Amino acid sequence: MDRLLHTPDGVRDTLNDECQKKQSLERELHKVLVSFGYRDLETPTFEFFDVFGREVGTTPSQELYKFFDREGNTLVLRPDFTPSIARAASKYFREEDKAVRLCYQGNTFINGGNYQGHLKETTQMGAELLGDESPEADAELIAMSVELLKKAGLQEFQVSVGHVGFFKSLMKEAGFSEEDEAKIRSLITMKNFFGVEEFLESFSLNEKLKKALITLPEMFGSSEVLDRAESLTDNEEALAAVKRLKEIYELLKIYGVEKYISFDFGMLNKYQYYTGVIFRGYTYGTGDAVVKGGRYDHLLACFGKPSPSIGFAVVVDQLLSALGRQKIAVPVEQGPTLLIYEKKDRTSAMMEANNLRKQGCSVVLMEKKDTMEAYEAYGKRNGFYAVRKFDASDSLAM
Repeated sequence: MDRLLHTPDGVRDTLNDECQKKQSLERELHKVLVSFGYRDLETPTFEFFDVFGREVGTTPSQELYKFFDREGNTLVLRPDFTPSIARAASKYFREEDKAVRLCYQGNTFINGGNYQGHLKETTQMGAELLGDESPEADAELIAMSVELLKKAGLQEFQVSVGHVGFFKSLMKEAGFSEEDEAKIRSLITMKNFFGVEEFLESFSLNEKLKKALITLPEMFGSSEVLDRAESLTDNEEALAAVKRLKEIYELLKIYGVEKYISFDFGMLNKYQYYTGVIFRGYTYGTGDAVVKGGRYDHLLACFGKPSPSIGFAVVVDQLLSALGRQKIAVPVEQGPTLLIYEKKDRTSAMMEANNLRKQGCSVVLMEKKDTMEAYEAYGKRNGFYAVRKFDASDSLAM
C-alpha cells in the first residue's frame, strides 16, 4: 500500500504554496505573451508517433512515452510542443498567407535518464511566430523571452544567441559523414577544446577550416565575438549567418534589451529541425536553460504547409526553482479566511460567508469542534490568511 503513495521516478506532486506560486507565475508570463499579440492554442497531450518521428528531427524514439490505441496506432505523450503546434497550424491555418502568432501552456513528457535531477514531466509556456522569415521576427521572439524573464522577477540573467547555420555550413565544407558530425557536435557542445583538436587530426582539412572548427567551443561572449566569427571563415553561408546575427543585435538594441544578450557559436541544439538562429536563457540557481528557442523554417513542410517559423519555450519548473534559490518572491493571491462558527450560528455564518464571497473574498466555513488554538495551527499549516471566530452580533470585517 505504501508504494501507491509515491510517484514514479521523474515526476512529482506540486501542492500548497509551491502550486500557488507556479500558477501565479504562469499568469504573469501569459500577460507578456498576450501583450505581444499572441493567441492561445491547446494541443492534445498525446499525438500519433509520426508527429515526433525521426523525419521531423525531434526527440529520439527511446525517450518517448509510447502506447497504443485500440486500433493499433502508436501514440506518444507530447515530448515537445513545437511539432504539435506545427501540425495544428498546418491544419487550421493552411490558407493563411500572413504571419500567425500562437502561444501555449502545458506539460511535456520525456522518458530520459534521471541525470542531474531532471524531471520527466515538466510544464512549459511558449510562443511560436509562423510565416515570417525576417530578422525582425527573430528579434521579436528573443526580446519577448527577455521580457518574460524580467516579468518573472529575475534581474541577473543572460540570453545566449547562436546560429546553427554557421556550424552546418562548416560541416558541409568539411564533408563530414552524419556520424562524424554527431561526434564533433557533441565535443563542441561540451566545450571540449582538446577533444575537437584531437578529433580533427584524422581529417585532411585546409588550415582555415580546421582553425575555425577548433575555435568554435570558445566562440562565445559579447557582440565582439561576431566580428571574430567573420574573421574565421570565407564560407559564404557561415558569413551570412553572422550577418543575420548582427542585424538581429541591432534590432534588439531598439527593444532596449541588448545588455541581456550574449552570443555563442558553439551552442548547438539536440533538435534537428532548427535551421537558423537559436537562443537559450540562463540564470543562477538552475543547471539548465530556463528558456529554449530557435528558428525552424522547414518543420511545417513535414505537415504539408511550408512556412518559415520561429518559437521558444519557458521551462516553468526550472524558472520557479531559480526564483526560489535567488530568494525572489513570487506574488501570490491572499489565502482564504477560515471562519469558525458555533452550531447555533450556522445559518448566519453561511449567509455571511456568501456575502463575503460575492465581494471577492475567499472564505472557508468550519463548525467549532475544537479549540481556537487548534484551528489557528491548522490554518498556519494550510496557508490560510486568517482564522476568525464568527460572531452573529457583529459584521465580520475582512
